[in-house]
Amino acid sequence: MSDRLPLSAPPPMLKEGDALLVVDVQADFCPGGALPIEAGDAVVPVLNAWVEAARRAGVPVIASRDLHPGGHPSFTEGGGAWPVHCVQDTPGAAFHHALRLPAGTVHVAKGTRLDRDQYSAFDETGLAVALRARGVRRLWVGGLALDVCVRATVLDALREGFEVRLIRDGTRPVEPAAGARALAEMEAAGARIV
Repeated sequence: MSDRLPLSAPPPMLKEGDALLVVDVQADFCPGGALPIEAGDAVVPVLNAWVEAARRAGVPVIASRDLHPGGHPSFTEGGGAWPVHCVQDTPGAAFHHALRLPAGTVHVAKGTRLDRDQYSAFDETGLAVALRARGVRRLWVGGLALDVCVRATVLDALREGFEVRLIRDGTRPVEPAAGARALAEMEAAGARIV
């Protein structure tokens, strides 16, 4: 069952055992970037409100980023599905300039392997271990893109035994139909859409 909140609703009270996970809100995934998601930058003010709520509640904020090496196998030039994007040490790999991540944010690098892509923030990053060490039981997740890295991250978080709340207004899909399928898949797997 979904907990659908209007866009203008403030984030709910976060509590001990919660964490906020911001997935791949990077320049290359926003308008003007190498792999822009339509209205990708619209998630920034939504997620900034959640970041502030997390800061006030004293719960961890985690931010993942694609940090691909040059010539990554996910790029079309190497037979992959995506144009060159989020290459290490380039402006496109940076977080969106308006995203306000607090001091102490845990940064997770993914997509760094030379042999395959890593869509999930949990894929060989040690994130699940780090969250458990902090006593996290429930994740609030938003970011880019709903039908790719957010989907993979949410499904892996559920497999790792975390409760997951997807911040619907804080994410956008690469492709709307795929986004609708991803929402249904995540909800069926146990995520709650808020």
